[in-house]
Amino acid sequence: MPLAFIAAFFVYPLVSIVERGLGAGGDLGILTDPLAYEVLWFSLWQAAVSTALTVLVALPASYVLGRYTFPGRGLALALVTVPFVLPTVVVALAFLAVLPAGVERGWEAILIAHVFFNVAVVVRIVGTFWAGLDPRVSEAAATLGAGPWTSLREVTLPLLAPALAAASSLVFLFSFTSFGVVLILGGPRFSTLETEIYNQAVRLFDLKTAAVLALVQLVCVALAVFAATRLESKLAVSGPRRREEDALRSLRTRGEKAVAGASLGALALFLGLPLAVLVERSFAVGAGHSLEAYRALTRSTNALLASPWEAILNSVVYAAGATVIAVVVGGMAAFAVASATSGRMRLLDGLLLLPLGASAVMLGFGFIVAFDAEPFDFRASPWIVPVVQALVAIPFVVRIVAPTLRAIDERQREAAVLLGASPGQVRREIDLPIAGRALAIAAGFAFAISLGEFGATVFLARPDSPTLPVAIFRFLGRPGELNLGQAYALAVILMVVTAISILVIERLRRDRLGWF
Repeated sequence: MPLAFIAAFFVYPLVSIVERGLGAGGDLGILTDPLAYEVLWFSLWQAAVSTALTVLVALPASYVLGRYTFPGRGLALALVTVPFVLPTVVVALAFLAVLPAGVERGWEAILIAHVFFNVAVVVRIVGTFWAGLDPRVSEAAATLGAGPWTSLREVTLPLLAPALAAASSLVFLFSFTSFGVVLILGGPRFSTLETEIYNQAVRLFDLKTAAVLALVQLVCVALAVFAATRLESKLAVSGPRRREEDALRSLRTRGEKAVAGASLGALALFLGLPLAVLVERSFAVGAGHSLEAYRALTRSTNALLASPWEAILNSVVYAAGATVIAVVVGGMAAFAVASATSGRMRLLDGLLLLPLGASAVMLGFGFIVAFDAEPFDFRASPWIVPVVQALVAIPFVVRIVAPTLRAIDERQREAAVLLGASPGQVRREIDLPIAGRALAIAAGFAFAISLGEFGATVFLARPDSPTLPVAIFRFLGRPGELNLGQAYALAVILMVVTAISILVIERLRRDRLGWF
């Protein structure tokens, strides 16, 4: 079933794009256009710089959260994760609010927003891996006279190389396919492949050019996904890992407390300030501060064919449907990945990772191209939005559930078989109860991610049934202080719901066997 779902709603739309780009109507001569080179170059270099900056910003917090235990550590991990699952339009809006005039739209704003968005990836992957390293190695280096910086350079960083490489490949992938951040903060001067596909398809109605650019992006994404999968497989075979409870130790010395306070305090300021300003701007309508923007959400508006509150309800309904699809399909895929041999596991894992790395805009555009004729004209069907949102969420479900299944003691299954249990009974009586908490966590992640999905939804959501991110984008395109205030108000509502989802997930967690 998982492969059939991926084939029908991921592979088939991509094949349709390939056919449109390479078929009789396609024009590969577009690739020789200087604009195409400029867009590709900007896509690559901004993703590379964003990756380097993200690793530098996240490394101190990764060390603190991967080495020490202290009151509020779980809350810190949850708050670090919130920006990653925030809709990109909310992140872009937050930096529009906080950055000074002249900087709020340009490559600087794009880089800063990408760091903000992707810090959680590095903290989760590197911090989890750091917690499993034997501290006696660094202690031995210190005994032999190595200073802190020498020990970091010569001992710790080489040991962290697999985690750093895996995290960097994913951050590069997310930055390369970033849509909402570049669309809003890039302005008219800066465009990536992702935003240019949208511009060509939606604003210029040039589907042929959009298809050719989507092919270029598909090749880049496939290479990045291959690298990410290979690097993540190195993490999986790097040796036995210690439980967090055994790896973490308390902050003992004044220096350790100072390092932890400075690292987490600086990161909290970087992550918290844009969101705090976003909240403040949602009240700043008129001469002072009021609830006018929130009250206006209950009224009809020229910016939408539905009221803003209907957009909120649409988002919740769509996200709930996407969560059900993602948990069912992703859960079945996780069982298949966990039970497969190493070679088949890497192949299946790579196939399931493709929708995560693939451009959301490319997915939405693929649906428009693929399902445009009877009997498969599904473009106006309400269920198409939850399906495309589920495609984005399924890789996260697999990455949360599969490590839990792999960690089940095989002797429990063998004992059940000896007592006469069939394979189906083993899964029902042993695997499912153990994986139940992981499935609940995966459902929370899937809901948060689906709630804020923008790139594909902006193609597929009907004008009379917008989602929250689409409504925010529509308000941003309208003049007037009240329209901007309503965009901020909707962004705050979306941010609060997402934050609550992540906090609930952290409360459900006991062991961190995967990186999310």
